Amino acid sequence: MILLGDNLIPFEDLSLVDSIWDIEHSLPNSTLIYNYDENLLTYCNKNQLNSAIIVTSIKEAIYANALGAKYIISDKKLAKNIQKIAENYMFDSKILAIIEQDKEIEDIAQAEIDGVIYKDLLK
Repeated sequence: MILLGDNLIPFEDLSLVDSIWDIEHSLPNSTLIYNYDENLLTYCNKNQLNSAIIVTSIKEAIYANALGAKYIISDKKLAKNIQKIAENYMFDSKILAIIEQDKEIEDIAQAEIDGVIYKDLLK
């Protein structure tokens, strides 16, 4: 299970971005986190950059996977639905549910979602 933002588990460098300018000025080799944006998604795909896309629909998740997102991030309810689709279609992207506290990890694990990301990392 992937645990991004947990105090006990080391995790990769993450950079919140909103534009191509932000991407160009982010930490080298960091995973770029942004809300679903077709321009940013295609830019990251063309430049082979690791990205973590915050989605609000199954359609956005399908596009994010098709364009090479490393992680697809959503609220817990949507993550459960996306995970089922990801397993059926063998997504390369990993599905992450947004959580606020570590006590939520057990519920996410029981729902068989790939991992979690703490909400604090998305601010």
